[in-house]
Amino acid sequence: MDAVTLGMHVVIGEGVTFGKNVVIGHHAVVHDESVIGSNVRIHDHAVIGKLPMKAKNSATTSTAVTLAPAVIEEGCTIGTGAVIYRGARLGSDVFVADYATVRERVAVGAATIIGRGAAIENDCSIGANCKLETNSYLCAFSLLEDDVFIAPFVTTTNDNYLARSQQRFGQFRGVIIKRGGRVGANATILPGRTIHEEGVAAAGSVVTRDVPPRTIVAGVPARRLRDVPPEQWLENQ
Repeated sequence: MDAVTLGMHVVIGEGVTFGKNVVIGHHAVVHDESVIGSNVRIHDHAVIGKLPMKAKNSATTSTAVTLAPAVIEEGCTIGTGAVIYRGARLGSDVFVADYATVRERVAVGAATIIGRGAAIENDCSIGANCKLETNSYLCAFSLLEDDVFIAPFVTTTNDNYLARSQQRFGQFRGVIIKRGGRVGANATILPGRTIHEEGVAAAGSVVTRDVPPRTIVAGVPARRLRDVPPEQWLENQ
């Protein structure tokens, strides 16, 4: 603990390990066995390694499985009031803003930004250099590859049955956004849809079909608008 600077009223569980030059703010909680890398900043009231809770009628959360410890790799910043669940792993230099949530069995790649109040549900994979902006929502079982951009208030979904009928069990499908895909503010992506490489869903659109590579779709339901201009291609940045 010599390499850790603690604020007031910090709670550290059993078996927690720390790298060098870790700073933890006031009233933060780090649960048992969590792994905190070097040069990590954990701000006031953040919670690391929290176990999931299960509502009686929850269809996607299980408390009967054993979860690996939370891992926060070197250089990460965890904002005020953010919650990182047990079983989550954040790559190096990830930034989690205030009041964001990262659920169990979520992997986040290096240098990704998770914005204020964003919610990442269980069993998601997020690549490197992604940006999920304020109050965006990534549903369970989703996959984001590298360099994905998610604007504020984007909503993703994984239940075609809207919580009714027994058919829905075992058929939950998150969304897939391939490398360089982008989603505009307030867009909604329906279950199982894929935005292919560098595809774009415009602000306010409702994505009911897969988006082809380097294609912009817009509207309700979203339809092809035009190609992504070459000056916006990743290779030209």
